Amino acid sequence: MLKVDYMVQARGLAKHFPSRAGDVAAVRGVDIDVEVGEIVGFLGPNGAGKTTTLRMLTTLLAPTAGAATVAGHDLRREPVAVRARIGYVSQRGSTSPQALVGEELIDHGRLHGLSRATAEMRGRALISELDLDRSWDRPCGTLSGGQRRRLDIALGLINEPPLLFMDEPTTGLDPQSRANLWQHIRGLRDEHGVTVFLTTHYLDEADALCDRILVIDHGEIVAAGTPTELKREVSGDRVALQLHDPARLPSARAVVDRIAGVTVMRADGDLLDFSLPDASAALPGVMASLASAGVTLAGIEVRRPTLDDVFLSLTGRELRDQPIAA
Repeated sequence: MLKVDYMVQARGLAKHFPSRAGDVAAVRGVDIDVEVGEIVGFLGPNGAGKTTTLRMLTTLLAPTAGAATVAGHDLRREPVAVRARIGYVSQRGSTSPQALVGEELIDHGRLHGLSRATAEMRGRALISELDLDRSWDRPCGTLSGGQRRRLDIALGLINEPPLLFMDEPTTGLDPQSRANLWQHIRGLRDEHGVTVFLTTHYLDEADALCDRILVIDHGEIVAAGTPTELKREVSGDRVALQLHDPARLPSARAVVDRIAGVTVMRADGDLLDFSLPDASAALPGVMASLASAGVTLAGIEVRRPTLDDVFLSLTGRELRDQPIAA
């Protein structure tokens, strides 16, 4: 049963493409829930079905199977109503280099049924909010990369949608422009109540921006949760112990092997490297047990898991920085 109080709720959403060898299942029946006011990151390795799913949710592709409500409307029966209630920032942008910024905003507003006066009023307000002052009469092609992406966001917000889809919003931007755009994306949620569903190839971006993350692989959702939950449940903490006396390695290994949930990565010479679910809780007991076993340490290093660790653990692949279509 689909609930309209979710901004996005999909059940069994699937897309098959015909080929000479038979149907290719790009998306294999995904379930997606996005609550009002969330920033949700949608991650997947190359060809996992990420962009295909996004295109279905934005009405650009018709699903082969499944059902979904998007911004309170049925994806199959009410695609026009869905489009009226969402904004979409495409991966490649949607502006003409020769067109003036103001013209683009007014034209996009008119396409959404706004009067010219209303479109101009909203466009000028968005230009100010997104730090694009004095760009109204400039050709889009004269804007910097970061300015163009902020203009793309303004175009996606001209109809005041409660839900904004963003496909690779910061790809190709320098670090300063990326950080600036992150602030604007947070502001959409915090100051305007906009729900944001974004795809990204930058794991640090997902970690910094997203309330929850969905990971898709081979057309299926393989993990969902907050960044903290995913890092804790999938990867655990990495601990590296350097022993004073390499001869004590078997004793140290015996102590570590008794800890629930431990996976030893390396035991060689004076180094014992292992992962465990919660190092902060377990290490005091480990240190006491090592001392009781006559093991002294020359050093210890604890590393919290990153989303890179999570992603590699889930998919067996790294998430590429360069965008390609799914």
